[in-house]
Amino acid sequence: MQIQTPDWVKHAVFYQIFPDRFAKSQTARKRLHHHDRWEDWHAIPTLQGYKGGDLWGVTEKLDYIQDLGINAIYFTPIFQSASNHRYHTHDYYQVDPMLGGNDAFQALLEESHRRDIKVVLDGVFNHSSRGFFFFHDVLENGPHSPWVDWFKVYEWPVNAYNGEYPANYEGWDGNRALPVFNHDNSEVREYIMEIAEYWIKFGVDGWRLDVPFEIKTPGFWQEFRDRVKAVNPEAYIVGEVWGDSRQWLDGTQFDGVMNYLFTGPTIAFVAGDRVDISQVQSRDYQPSPPLFAAEYAEKIRALLALYDWEIQLTQLNLLASHDTARLLSIADGDQPSVELATLLLLTFPGAPSIYYGDEVGLPGALDPDSRRGFPLKSDWNYKIFECHRQLIALRHAHPALRTGNYKVLHAEGTVYVFARTLGDDTLVIAVNAGTTSAELTLNQSDLKPQSKLLYGSADIQWVEQHLELHLPGRSGCVLG
Repeated sequence: MQIQTPDWVKHAVFYQIFPDRFAKSQTARKRLHHHDRWEDWHAIPTLQGYKGGDLWGVTEKLDYIQDLGINAIYFTPIFQSASNHRYHTHDYYQVDPMLGGNDAFQALLEESHRRDIKVVLDGVFNHSSRGFFFFHDVLENGPHSPWVDWFKVYEWPVNAYNGEYPANYEGWDGNRALPVFNHDNSEVREYIMEIAEYWIKFGVDGWRLDVPFEIKTPGFWQEFRDRVKAVNPEAYIVGEVWGDSRQWLDGTQFDGVMNYLFTGPTIAFVAGDRVDISQVQSRDYQPSPPLFAAEYAEKIRALLALYDWEIQLTQLNLLASHDTARLLSIADGDQPSVELATLLLLTFPGAPSIYYGDEVGLPGALDPDSRRGFPLKSDWNYKIFECHRQLIALRHAHPALRTGNYKVLHAEGTVYVFARTLGDDTLVIAVNAGTTSAELTLNQSDLKPQSKLLYGSADIQWVEQHLELHLPGRSGCVLG
């Protein structure tokens, strides 16, 4: 079977937005809250507090997003919910009124599409919430509810709130706030398929699927793909799977996954022993122990051999998300770790995804701290910002960085060098993760004599048929 994935994703640079924390509308609008009880925007976030970001605010920030070079946005959940992260869904057909409701989302979608920016939503289809109408009916009516078979209830009465009693229904990860759907029920299955179709018809460009590995009903994700692609063949379907994802990336289910198999080794290589173990030990994407260049090359080669090339080009590559600490905090504030990882991210096959605020040096430990309010301009790290801006522009300017093949040229000690080639266009990317400068020689077969420094700091000199490259410590460059 020939695998087909959405072409636009291969040329996308994503921006992940946590809606409550990115931007608050500066325009007077009709709101439900006239005396806002928001947490202070710049205070450290709490588990349950709201900061009042909304979708009108995102629309007002589209100039900034577009100028950065972003052409796709992935939103964490936006549907009505009683949690600031909105993974506890109350109504899959209503955008949360605190975010501006369906009207604000429609305006955002139209303005994004006018600028050729795609919009992907978070689909939380494994579980709902205690406030979800169908589950609420079960709470009110017990075994008499017509919705009993939509969930996995073991005995009565249902203990939804009283922690003194064991939960007697299945909640995701044992959390009674998140009742798990019974996906073997054909009504549940149809309900979820119709939600997926509804928002694609509304105009969204794809779904990011929350914990899709939890849904084990045979044929579920195959049907999901068929139904979504029937509405829009170019819709993007990306799963949140942290490890080897071959069983979902066979061409009949997802177009890609959140590529934590890239994240972990990249952080382990560039940050090395700077990694703050307390910020990664409860996560399984392995950003430690430190890796030397040869070990990093081995992991990257293995990753690139794991999936069909068509799938590799539509993976969602990332350095951080709402589920991890931010890299700046993982690396104990070390700025070069962020810059080198960003260089590797923006030159890797697949769609890079930047977690809002990372591009201006926003720190953040494990959640809720990694979900801070977007900082004031006076608090931006402009060196990190310029690094992102330049590398995104470079990626857009060179098709080789998007769809070109990937070849490791050198991987010794702390120095890692690879080439991206498409037709006549070859770019060479070199990273020195060590603290001392490095010298190396590249053969002409890997580079063209007219190659020059496109990004970064390095001294290059052509000597006969090869290139002498001098890389300062903790630096990287792009030649082309």
